[in-house]
Amino acid sequence: MVRLWNRIVEEGNAFPQEEPLTKESGKLFFAGQSYCGVAADENGKVCGLSILHPNNIGRCGHIANASYAVDASYRGRHLGELLVRDSMAAAIRLGFSILQFNAVVESNRPARRLYERLGFRQLGVIPNGFRTKDGSYANICPYYISLVSAPEGQS
Repeated sequence: MVRLWNRIVEEGNAFPQEEPLTKESGKLFFAGQSYCGVAADENGKVCGLSILHPNNIGRCGHIANASYAVDASYRGRHLGELLVRDSMAAAIRLGFSILQFNAVVESNRPARRLYERLGFRQLGVIPNGFRTKDGSYANICPYYISLVSAPEGQS
């Protein structure tokens, strides 16, 4: 998991983290999540992962946040969709009622198409909200989905 996470961090175009995880910090990082999902190939190699945790605290503690990573050599095999669906189910089991993605980079069209196909709604655009590895800035698009139906008369 640490290897795959660090590969995405090193690419510098999706995750906000800039520092790679060590074996020790990775254990703490993943253990600190509310849920971690892993996709492995037939040889046991981790080819995808998800993390899920509260997006905020207190009165906003019912909102979860998640991140996903798929090894480049496994992209296009619908692992991302399986990971998103799995994290949605995990969020419901853990008592979250909304799943929100804070910083989907606008140019990440495959992820955005997937989220929209699964029913996530884009909240807008934050201009220059993400600093890429080369120091330039890219827009980010927050997304959310309600995981449970609102009680009648509420939205």
